[in-house]
Amino acid sequence: MKSSSGLKRWVCAHLVAACLLTVIAGTCEAADKGNAEPFRIGVIVDMSGVYSGIGGAGGVAAVKLAAQDFGGTVLGRPIEILSADYQNKVDVTATKVRYWYDQDDVQAVLESTDSASALALQKLGVEKRKITIFAGSATTELTGKQCSPYGVHYVYDTYALANGTARALMQAGYKRWFFLTADYAFGNSLQSQATRVVQTMGGDVVGSVKHPLSASDFASYLMQAQASKAQVVGLADAGRDTQNAVKQAAEFGLSRNNVVVAPLLIFDSDLKGMELKTAQGLQFTTAFYWDHDDQTRAFAKKFYAVTGKMPTMVQAGMYSATMHYLSAVRSSGTADSDKVMAKMRATPINDFFAKDGRIEANGLMVHNMYLAEAKKPSESKGEWDLLKIRSVIPKDEAFEPLAESGCSLVRK
Repeated sequence: MKSSSGLKRWVCAHLVAACLLTVIAGTCEAADKGNAEPFRIGVIVDMSGVYSGIGGAGGVAAVKLAAQDFGGTVLGRPIEILSADYQNKVDVTATKVRYWYDQDDVQAVLESTDSASALALQKLGVEKRKITIFAGSATTELTGKQCSPYGVHYVYDTYALANGTARALMQAGYKRWFFLTADYAFGNSLQSQATRVVQTMGGDVVGSVKHPLSASDFASYLMQAQASKAQVVGLADAGRDTQNAVKQAAEFGLSRNNVVVAPLLIFDSDLKGMELKTAQGLQFTTAFYWDHDDQTRAFAKKFYAVTGKMPTMVQAGMYSATMHYLSAVRSSGTADSDKVMAKMRATPINDFFAKDGRIEANGLMVHNMYLAEAKKPSESKGEWDLLKIRSVIPKDEAFEPLAESGCSLVRK
């Protein structure tokens, strides 16, 4: 039997050993966490071109903000956001994202690109079994004939944009249309969708003209529109092209001749860029406005603190989509794309961006859209007080019915 002093020495020795083991274990655990491979998400956007104000650096900031608000980790791994400028080039887009998948083990990609680049990303996502979330591109082909089990079209598409604006103007009696269209996949799709609405509702398309990306002089196009005696000039373009077209239409005095200029895709950043004295009265369809309710204002305040700007619908959608994706990864307990996609489809989206939004079998995220109007300068109470919501377009009216999408993933 140990003496009292011997017993004390024995207890102390074991306590010291236990403490050392605890310290070592804690150090190893911390080291394991510190050495965990990052969980990488890629963000590819236009950083300096015609669409830079739509997604751009603000889109990257939105995804980073979502990762931060999510807690910074998922599946025990630190979340890392990679970003790149796609330079309005399909080959640059595909090359960069393929490198991310092959070399950086990127798990998912969010984009704000053009339609051709988005379709290239869709094919690459299928090849690599990686989830791609489309926030800026608009072509319905992403959820139509070129749909993918790994693609999510989150913010808007040409059907929803044209359906909202063209239907509202047709109901107001504006039945003769002329289209000024960007000559690439997005513009052609947007014109096609708006034409469908106009003709279905008994209107006429009296003419159209195509312009190249990043056009600066719209004079000859607007003269053709004016000569057509159209009641509406539909702008099937985006970004700075839309801004330039609206500005020059105002200089031509189209509104004084009772011709409505109808941008089929426009952002609050565009309204700010051209100023309300030019933009006032424009009617358009949007998926989000920062000043719509308390939830949108709370997100906008947080976004503004990081970027110094209010979020566009693309940037807001990128935040929402990132949170939805990361939540699905956490709930699934895996990064496996099939399991994560199943969870994303099964889980309704309820946040500042969407109320009871849902991801359909073809990858389309269906949610309410809004018919909006640019304010008069006298109505604006601040730098970013740019528009008013005129009405809500219910989600099942806003987007194309699933059965009509042409997607092979939809059960007949």
